[in-house]
Amino acid sequence: MLTCRFSRVVLATCLSVALIAVPTRNSHAGSKSRSADQNNVHTQMRNVMYHFSQSVAVHIKSLDGDLVPADESGYPVFDNKDSFRVLISSAEITITGTDLANDLNSYVFARGNAPLKGISIAVEKDHLKIKGRLHEVGVIPIETDGELSPTPDGKILLHAAKVKALHVPVKKIMSVFGVELADLIKNGKVPGVESGEDDLILDPALVFPPPHMQGKVTAIHLESQNILLTFGENKPAKNLQTGNYMSYRGNRLAFGKLLMSDTDMNLIDMDSSDPFDFYLDRYKEQLTAGYTKITPTSGLRVFMRDFNKLDKSAGKMKQNTADENKN
Repeated sequence: MLTCRFSRVVLATCLSVALIAVPTRNSHAGSKSRSADQNNVHTQMRNVMYHFSQSVAVHIKSLDGDLVPADESGYPVFDNKDSFRVLISSAEITITGTDLANDLNSYVFARGNAPLKGISIAVEKDHLKIKGRLHEVGVIPIETDGELSPTPDGKILLHAAKVKALHVPVKKIMSVFGVELADLIKNGKVPGVESGEDDLILDPALVFPPPHMQGKVTAIHLESQNILLTFGENKPAKNLQTGNYMSYRGNRLAFGKLLMSDTDMNLIDMDSSDPFDFYLDRYKEQLTAGYTKITPTSGLRVFMRDFNKLDKSAGKMKQNTADENKN
């Protein structure tokens, strides 16, 4: 049983951020959610590399849902990531082992007294290989294997296949240290984690950076170096346009000094040969590197430079300016 407890804790702390899903809204919050629906902004995303930070991103293959304001009397504001959440009706989203490890190291376990440090994650066929250093009982190298599957209510079930510490079975290590590591999931040290016999049930949106993406996970697959999460039962809605884009429709949406009262805006990738690389923290730089058009019905079409191409673009513009000055 001690081995099982250790397995549950280590895998929970290592993987909770990977699965960006939470259960559907409960009955207690139902009245607030329904009254706030009138302020929701419908969104559709296609082939977007969405950055939570410069080192952490997820690939949104497709997403249909709503931007839900945090304040039922308010509206989503691009410049305030805490002002809204993304409520997913259907989506396919992937995250690499590297991005997941970066998020764990820089966000979830960034504090000085965090129990896990130096985490690395690799996808190996049908399981995840996770390595790190456990600091709760000294500095102990650990290695775990984990298997993922969705629960009937759309949460994430994490099954621990095996755990090693100091390159030997956990049971032997724990007999030496005599430590109850299950305490790590108590007192809010690992938010969003529930224990279920030999498995863990995860509510990872509590630990992933805002804006939080919420929805019902219906399938999980490991492919190449990616964790693929499928949300919802429905197929993606009909594309609103070609190429890579993020579309917003209806109600109020603010960005910069602008406030659209009946939102009709598409953020469009200027280079459709690869995913639309988008970073909300730096969206103004992407916007100013591109251009906008107004539709006959007063809609806004914003053609944006990929975030990962901004530096190259800036360098080219600087060189062009220098050449013009010479002439």
